[in-house]
Amino acid sequence: MNLYDVIAEASLAGKELTDEQAMAVLDCPDDELLPLLHAAYRVRKNFYGNKVKLNMIINTKSGLCPENCGYCAQSIVSKAPIEKYSMMKKDEIVAGAARAAELNAGTYCIVASGRGPANRELDIVVDAVKEIKGKHKGMTVCACLGILKPGQAERLKEAGVDRYNHNINTSSNHHVNITTSHTYDDRVNTVEAAKASGISPCSGVIIGMKESKEDVIDMARSLKVLDADSIPVNFLHAVDGTPLEGTNELDPRYCLKVLCLFRFINPTKEIRISGGREVNLRSLQPLGLYPANSIFIGDYLTTGGQEGSKDWKMLEDMGFEVDLEPLNRETAKALT
Repeated sequence: MNLYDVIAEASLAGKELTDEQAMAVLDCPDDELLPLLHAAYRVRKNFYGNKVKLNMIINTKSGLCPENCGYCAQSIVSKAPIEKYSMMKKDEIVAGAARAAELNAGTYCIVASGRGPANRELDIVVDAVKEIKGKHKGMTVCACLGILKPGQAERLKEAGVDRYNHNINTSSNHHVNITTSHTYDDRVNTVEAAKASGISPCSGVIIGMKESKEDVIDMARSLKVLDADSIPVNFLHAVDGTPLEGTNELDPRYCLKVLCLFRFINPTKEIRISGGREVNLRSLQPLGLYPANSIFIGDYLTTGGQEGSKDWKMLEDMGFEVDLEPLNRETAKALT
């Protein structure tokens, strides 16, 4: 039994990885990448079989954000030439759900830029979600609207929102190097508020923002403590005009190692390959599905994604099938 199989056994047994084991995953020699992926796949298959969840994003409000996040093209400090618009109308958001259904996306993610939703913006989302839930039975609706004020999570829950996304983005130590307009705890508190309201928590990271490997390990462990049901792992797609413009420290093999680490540390959770998948994993995208069990289909917030037909073909070629079952926090357990 090799080192990676030992790590997989520990993960399957619900044991914490040691610091040495976690670092060994990120430091895996390239010629040992396939054994690492095989070990991560054992864990992924145990809990999710060969199924892949598809998620689709709609950017309901673009730009105009007062926060100074260094990675974001929608930030006040960004000079990126993106399209900017205020909150979409309800009917446009509802129409997006129909598009998600066409793409076989079981999860529809309603995203809006800004520090957090104004009450009138929340009203639009609430009305849209109610209509979506009436038209698309079984579709998981995720909202990602920023930092929530008291009572807003409860309104979203009542409307039918299944999941709320608010990423921690990076480690608590590295956070101040990425943004100073809000704190790491602000992000954690919003995830906790969503969880307290009965909404499934979704929180993830962005890899490639000049963080250390120790930071990456800390992120994976922090999300385990946060008990996020769904963990989107983004790989920085540095947009020209943002403070992180020109940052390009990732290669496809390291991205795969990161996905394996997140699977080992969070064995029962949905691990989603998110933004930057196409530009960072490149020809190794299919291998990412050995540790991960979820992807975005279609475009991202301000950057284009791979055509849906190519994603479907990738799943078919890999022998995977689309998973349309919504996540159940109470009954998630190993497949036998």
